[in-house]
Amino acid sequence: MIDHVVYEVSDLPRAARFYDAVFFALGARRMPAGNGGLAWGVNEPVFEIAPRDGPGAAFGHVALRAAGKAAVEAAHEAGLRSGGADEDPPARRPAGGPRGYGAVLRDPDGLRVELLSR
Repeated sequence: MIDHVVYEVSDLPRAARFYDAVFFALGARRMPAGNGGLAWGVNEPVFEIAPRDGPGAAFGHVALRAAGKAAVEAAHEAGLRSGGADEDPPARRPAGGPRGYGAVLRDPDGLRVELLSR
């Protein structure tokens, strides 16, 4: 069971713009976080970003649950408008079940952000 996810980012304000847009489209909001970072969630923080202390590999993957096809598309578009890059555009995802629909973005640091509706 996952309690929370933390990504280290090279530019906190740039990453914040991207995640504010994506999470707003998914119905989440920014919440207080420790460690000089930022967090998002619905009832409690579950996704955080923190400043990267030094150079390092930009590796990471998170799958964010969306309420349906429209939410996947809205979050994908919001991410692109906010500095993200398209890795896999919104489309049906049979592996996600009969109603599976999803997309994949890269955040401004190149970390993988999957949007998935089942």
